[in-house]
Amino acid sequence: MFVWVFHRISGLLLILLIGIKFLTSFFLMTKEQKPDWALVLHTNPFIDTLLIISVVFHAFYGLRTVAIDLGLRKEKLLFWVSTLLSLVLSGLLLALYFTRNY
Repeated sequence: MFVWVFHRISGLLLILLIGIKFLTSFFLMTKEQKPDWALVLHTNPFIDTLLIISVVFHAFYGLRTVAIDLGLRKEKLLFWVSTLLSLVLSGLLLALYFTRNY
C-alpha cells in the first residue's frame, strides 16, 4: 500500500517540480530583465534534490509495479530491492550533482 501511495504522490510531485523548472527557465531565457523569483527557484538546490529523489524512486517503484504485473509475486523482495537501488542511485546522483555545482 505504501508503494502505491508513494508512487502516486511522487508522480504529482514530479509534475509540479518539472513545471517549476520549465516555467522558470522560460522566464530566464526570454526576458532581458530576469525576475529574481525565477532565478531563485531555478537554482534552488532543495528543488533539485527533490527532483532527483522523486525521479529515481518513481522510476524504480514503477519498474517494480511492471514486474508484479508481469507475474513476479515476490512483492516484499521487490520492494526492498527497488528501495535499496533507489537509495544508492539517489545518493550517487546527489553526490555528483553537489560536487559539480557547489
